[in-house]
Amino acid sequence: MFWVVASTVVAIIMATAMIFIRLKASRKPASIKKIILPPIFMSTGALMFVFPEFQVNWVQVLEAISVGVFFSFFLIKTSKFEIQDRDIYLVPSKAFVIILFGLLIIRIVAKLLIGGTVSFGETSGMFFLLAFGMIITWRIAMLYKFIQLEKQLKQSAI
Repeated sequence: MFWVVASTVVAIIMATAMIFIRLKASRKPASIKKIILPPIFMSTGALMFVFPEFQVNWVQVLEAISVGVFFSFFLIKTSKFEIQDRDIYLVPSKAFVIILFGLLIIRIVAKLLIGGTVSFGETSGMFFLLAFGMIITWRIAMLYKFIQLEKQLKQSAI
C-alpha cells in the first residue's frame, strides 16, 4: 500500500511540474531539439525492464502502449504552434492542464483497480509503457506540425 500511495504522490508532483515546464517553454521559441529530447530522456526509464519484477508479457506491452497512443490524441489536439516574429512558438492551452489532470485521475483509478490483480512492479512497467507510448505519439505529431510550420516560414522568406 505504501508504494501505491508513494507512486501516486510522485505522479501528482510530476504532472504539476509538467504544467509549469510547459507554460515556461511556451515563452521561448520551439525547436526540433526541444520536441525530441523529452522522449529520448524518458527512454532511459526502460532500463527498469532489466529487473524481473518490472517485466510484463507482450499482451500487457501492447495494451499499455495502445492506451498511451489513445490518450496522446487528447494532447495532440491541444498542442498548437503559431508563428511570431519569424519564430515558432507552442501556444499554451488551458485544456492541457485539464487533460493532464484528467489523465492522472484515470491513471490513479486504473492503478487502484489493476493493483489488486497485477504486482506493483508489473503495474509500474505497464504505466511506464503507457506514458512512453503517449509521449512518443504526441511528440511525433508535434514534430510533424513544427516541420510543416518551419517549411511555411522558409517559403515565406523566399
